Amino acid sequence: MTDPLAGASSVPLWLDDPDRPDLRPDLDGDLTVDLAVVGGGFTGLWTALLAAEANPGRSIALLEAGTLGWAASGRNGGFCSASLTHGLPNGLERWPEEMPALLRLGDQTLDDIEAAINRYGIDCDFRYEGDLIVAVADWQLEGLQEVHEAGLGFGAKSEILDAEQTRALANSPTYLGGLRDRRGTAVLNPARLVWGLAAAAERLGVSIYEGTKVMRVRDGGGQVRLDARTGGDATRTFTVRASRVVLGTNVFPSPLRRLRPFTVPVWDHVLATEPLTDRQWDDLGWSGGYGISDAGNQFHYYRTTRDRRIIWGGYDALYYYGSDLSPRRARREATERVLADHFFATFPQLAGSNSAGGVRFSHAWAGAIDTSTRFTPFWARGMRGKLAAVQGYTGLGVGASRFGAQVALDLVDGVETERTQLAMVRRQPVPFPPEPFRWAGITLTRRSLARADANQGRRDLWLRTLDRLGLGFDS
Repeated sequence: MTDPLAGASSVPLWLDDPDRPDLRPDLDGDLTVDLAVVGGGFTGLWTALLAAEANPGRSIALLEAGTLGWAASGRNGGFCSASLTHGLPNGLERWPEEMPALLRLGDQTLDDIEAAINRYGIDCDFRYEGDLIVAVADWQLEGLQEVHEAGLGFGAKSEILDAEQTRALANSPTYLGGLRDRRGTAVLNPARLVWGLAAAAERLGVSIYEGTKVMRVRDGGGQVRLDARTGGDATRTFTVRASRVVLGTNVFPSPLRRLRPFTVPVWDHVLATEPLTDRQWDDLGWSGGYGISDAGNQFHYYRTTRDRRIIWGGYDALYYYGSDLSPRRARREATERVLADHFFATFPQLAGSNSAGGVRFSHAWAGAIDTSTRFTPFWARGMRGKLAAVQGYTGLGVGASRFGAQVALDLVDGVETERTQLAMVRRQPVPFPPEPFRWAGITLTRRSLARADANQGRRDLWLRTLDRLGLGFDS
């Protein structure tokens, strides 16, 4: 069989688009605004758009160090989940009393995202058909049943499927059963959503500057002072003064230095196939717009695209010593080979001997996930209430970022809402320890999760201890 990864582009599929907008200019002078937003991913763009919608007279500037969507917002698998708590079990473990409200707010968030896409005419292939979680080992069937029963208590309409019913939705011999939820998750083209949100925000008067890196934030009395560098060599320095500031820096070191221990970058790898032929598509037996993931601790997630590709990612989430964010981590051959092997084990009909030469991968990339110890976003305030930050989405930021942005705006505006009263919002997670304890703890956790998957899901002493402490690591 020809190497299915040969020649795969390192550019994320979503960003490899002829309709990608031109680079916006960087900041070219000092600036004073009502609201400064730092970060041009989903959090920053939702913040700017929501603020402009709520107060058309507000002067708003968005400052992005690179290009819009070049990091996590353009490197994910294109899943948009309603969950604000990284799944029902995690939410029940941490905020059981608030789960009815958190589930309702999560559903509303996804509805609001769909409404904004329709209102602004954003062509991002938004498909709202729910998801399918599949069991690929006997021990996972019991876990799916538990999640199903827990969801029924909150009015969920999921259904348990047997092996035959699951394989009718996607033709894989590895499926032993599944949990189908027809709502709660959409799939979309994340880069096109980024570009659409940016265009919508600009139409409402938001100024967007790319290539503008905020180096430091300082309290300037009635305003916050942001020191920003621009230019290819980052030698030009300008000052932005803002009455209010929202930080949406995701996994990258926050200008508010005290927040840096609360997240670590975990690199997640993704493959994208070439468009499937008619025969391959028929052999796949998966024509819906629902996403699929398996129920392992180290799990895969996958979905189809409008042009009949398969996006396949997850499993081998990697942390590098010192919270390494260097671009060289965006490709790792060993991980890509593992993912490709798992792909063909899941869909052997797409391998070379069965599918007229076999499916090839056109793109392979990785992105860093802003992982927190509770797997959910958290918020912080600074500069005597003039600044708010949100980060730590742990892989579910495509959907939760809109909620995160709205809470951050509530905080800087000093508005008490149902959102700001949530314990999830008021309390911060436990920070990660410094190196070398950080690397050692994460490495030990990854190994324990792999052992659990190979040992009927049984969690060892280390994982049970983390569970009792409300800590852990989730791929």
